[in-house]
Amino acid sequence: MVYLDYNATAPLRPEALEATLAALHSVGNASSMHHPGREAAARVDAARQHLADLLNCSPGEIIFTSGATEANNLALRAGYARGGMLVTTAAEHLAVIETARTVTAEQPDSLLVLPVDKDGIVDLEPLVTALHDRPVALVSLMLANNETGVLTDLAPVCKMAHEAGALVHTDATQYVGRLPLDLRALDVDLLSLSAHKFGGPQGIGALFVRRGAPLAHRPLLVGGGHERGWRAGTLNVAGITGLGAAARAARRELAHEADRIAALRDALEAALIAEVSDCRINGARAPRLPGVTSVTFPGLPADALLAAMPYVAASDGSACSSGAPSPSHVLLAMGHSRDDADSTVRFSLGYATTERDIERAAAAAVSAVRHVRSVMAATAKP
Repeated sequence: MVYLDYNATAPLRPEALEATLAALHSVGNASSMHHPGREAAARVDAARQHLADLLNCSPGEIIFTSGATEANNLALRAGYARGGMLVTTAAEHLAVIETARTVTAEQPDSLLVLPVDKDGIVDLEPLVTALHDRPVALVSLMLANNETGVLTDLAPVCKMAHEAGALVHTDATQYVGRLPLDLRALDVDLLSLSAHKFGGPQGIGALFVRRGAPLAHRPLLVGGGHERGWRAGTLNVAGITGLGAAARAARRELAHEADRIAALRDALEAALIAEVSDCRINGARAPRLPGVTSVTFPGLPADALLAAMPYVAASDGSACSSGAPSPSHVLLAMGHSRDDADSTVRFSLGYATTERDIERAAAAAVSAVRHVRSVMAATAKP
């Protein structure tokens, strides 16, 4: 199997597996005062520091969650509660879009959804107008798109939002651990992430909350006041430990990993374009994550292509939306037709991807295209 679905979930890094297993072999509630409890708390503290080192922030600014979906919910609910408009984009992950729709349900005109162009770049003009005309509570724009890998330059967004008194949240789920991120330089107030996107275990993530940000807690879970009141519940010590180990490993490898993976992505795209003349790379003209390529094969259903290359693990869009009857909302927002959106395959690479993987995947994809075209031509004959 050639695994090219890192945007859905990355393989568990060996360091994360070892750390998670070690924590599972221990007993102790991180809130308990006895020795096993203090050992558990020490594991949590170490993981919080490793993640803070990866993000270049303070450990005290990190809230552990069950993943980015929960972190997005916490961020948007707290931000919107400040009063004013909530601004996001049409190409966000559904964990942001659906949360935004939910929290603004009683005042739907307080939600502004920014469009994106055909390259997936956010149109900021409506945001500029909104910041001048109405109070804006929170602007939520993802750092990297989960389907196309297209990056958003948040520096000007943070500047204009803060000048108008608004806060900024970013869903950085696909970005963290893949490109350098410095939260001392990137002036966002809130940031969501999930461990399993950069080689940690599933079911654990975090929300960065900048110290001093004017926010009141809006916890989804109440009870013991854990995580500074943001999230009640016994801490997932094993998951947190695995997250910390993955963050430490990602930080160590980050300098050379991004360039290596970008070169592999470029090689895959070049091979596909050379053999499939009418295929298109979505967002190719925009800055992108190094390991993501969204490829449209006009007229060829993505599910048929994936079925024709069973030994390549790729996706027909966002894995969180797979199986849904509607096409990718991201590609539709970029102006693609429904047919083209349904004919798009996402390949996402990561830390364990090799040159051999890319050679095999390219060959399998080209073979799948030829097979599906042949079958469709045969069935179309009278």
